[in-house]
Amino acid sequence: MFERFTEEARRVVVLAQEEARTARDPSIDGAHLLLGIALTGGPGAEALQGAGVDVVRLRTAIREVGDPGGPLDADALAALGIDLEQVRRTAEAAFGTGAIDDRARERRRRASGHLPFTRASKECLQHGLRQALRRGDRTIDSRHLLLGLLDVGEKRTTAVLDHLAVDRTDLRRRLGESDAA
Repeated sequence: MFERFTEEARRVVVLAQEEARTARDPSIDGAHLLLGIALTGGPGAEALQGAGVDVVRLRTAIREVGDPGGPLDADALAALGIDLEQVRRTAEAAFGTGAIDDRARERRRRASGHLPFTRASKECLQHGLRQALRRGDRTIDSRHLLLGLLDVGEKRTTAVLDHLAVDRTDLRRRLGESDAA
C-alpha cells in the first residue's frame, strides 16, 4: 500500500510519528494522522482549513479531549460524582507527575525509536487506499487519508472533530470538491 503513497502522504505519516513522539504517546493514532494531514498541506489540509480547523486549534483540541475511553474517563467518573482533575492534582502533589496515569510511565519509557500504529490508525490507512481505488486515483494523498479517518470514525479523532464542531458531512463534501480546485 505504501508504494502508492505520494510524497505528501508519506510526509503525513512521518509528521504523525513525530507528533506522537513529541506527545510521548506509545503509538500513532488517528489524532496524530489528523495533525500530520493539517501540517503537510495539500487537499486534506485545505479541506480542514475550509472547515475552520488550523494546526493550533487542532493541537489544543487534542490536548483538551485527551484519550476518550482511556483508563481514566473523566465523564464516566463525573457521572459518579468524582472530579478526576481534583483526584489527579491530589495524587500528583503526593506522588509526582503522572502518578495515576499508567500511560505516562509508558510514554517515559518510549521516548524514541519506531512507534507502532494503533489498530484503528492502520484501518484509516487501509480505508484511504479504498477511497483512492473507489475514486479511480492511482496514488494516495492527504485527501484519501483524511477520508480514511472519516470512514473509520476512530474514537479520539471523532472526539477531536466534535470538539472543534466540524461538520463531517461538509468536510467530506470539501474533499470531493478539492478535485476541481
